[in-house]
Amino acid sequence: MYTELIANLSILVLSGFVGFAVISKVPNTLHTPLMSGTNAIHGIVVLGALVVLGNIKDPSLLAQIVLFVAVVFGTLNVIGGFVVTDRMLGMFKGKKKAAE
Repeated sequence: MYTELIANLSILVLSGFVGFAVISKVPNTLHTPLMSGTNAIHGIVVLGALVVLGNIKDPSLLAQIVLFVAVVFGTLNVIGGFVVTDRMLGMFKGKKKAAE
């Protein structure tokens, strides 16, 4: 049991280092598309959380609350990410000409 926990924690820590190394080398012009892709991945994570929430047989009240809060925070993360991405992309659009 402990070996599996240590293996999972090792994978988590190593993936954090790899993620930091990859993201730190991304040029500034690619952050917006990268953020959009990350938001799509978070959408899949929220969908998976809903599936897990629906498949638990007789969950305790604490488990229901924790899962609900996780789904709400994940959804807020996805929506907020898309709003920020839309605002950043709006900065690259030209100014609209006044109606003649």
